[in-house]
Amino acid sequence: MKFKLRGLAMLALAVALVASACGADDAGSGGECDGADEGFPDLECREVTVGVENAYLPFNFIPAGETEGVGWDYDAWADICDRLNCKPIMTEAGWPAVIDQVAAGEIDTAADGISITDERAEIVDYSKPYMTVQQKFIVQLDDDRFGSADDIINGDALVGTQVGTTNFELAQTLLGGDERIQAFDQFGLAIQALIAGDIDAVIIDDAAGLGYVGENADLIKTIDDALQSDPLGFIFPKGSDLVAGVNQAIDAMIADGTMEELGKKYFTDAFTVTYDDIEPVGG
Repeated sequence: MKFKLRGLAMLALAVALVASACGADDAGSGGECDGADEGFPDLECREVTVGVENAYLPFNFIPAGETEGVGWDYDAWADICDRLNCKPIMTEAGWPAVIDQVAAGEIDTAADGISITDERAEIVDYSKPYMTVQQKFIVQLDDDRFGSADDIINGDALVGTQVGTTNFELAQTLLGGDERIQAFDQFGLAIQALIAGDIDAVIIDDAAGLGYVGENADLIKTIDDALQSDPLGFIFPKGSDLVAGVNQAIDAMIADGTMEELGKKYFTDAFTVTYDDIEPVGG
């Protein structure tokens, strides 16, 4: 139903609508828009689309039986937008297509634990690193063939990983090509293949590996040898005006202990969610 309003009544309605728009609490947003923190750029309640896979513990996932995503990425972007006066719109996007979507400007930024590489930096801009992860091997719990990473690298083990990741690239380097690599669309499929005995090991970063090992502690284990350190950063279209403010927010989150608290919440034994506890992508 439409109404015609004139004069002061129209003005009053317009003011009310503007006020309510910046006070509304949308799903997936950082809450009310009430101005940026002192010294930070003010994005004036701007919506910022953030690409996430919603299948990557503990960064982003949808708890079983629910429809809204949660995780480190959600909490981090809620905090960033609290500081910059914006609204994060968490947007489900596939991997690795999300990188090209951001490069094309279809999405404002992407989280999803993206490693900083020179090759990707040719098509997207990065924030400064918000954490560094270690890449490691996961093997079957009772497989006594592999006591160290070298046993996998120097033998004939078939290694699984996810397509389009630095884990895949590292596997190519360590194993001297693709012959001993089996690539999967998702890390979860690689873990299933490992448990089934179809492959001998999976290469994955230690942060994401926590969820898989925790879920299958009676079946798989991590080999402690660190293979490579990967700094992680958010990605943006080239020339994005968001980068400087996000970098400032990351600095502040490190300085005031916010990053440490998020680490305790999601990257310690306090985080008990497993892949059995979440909705599958598209579920």
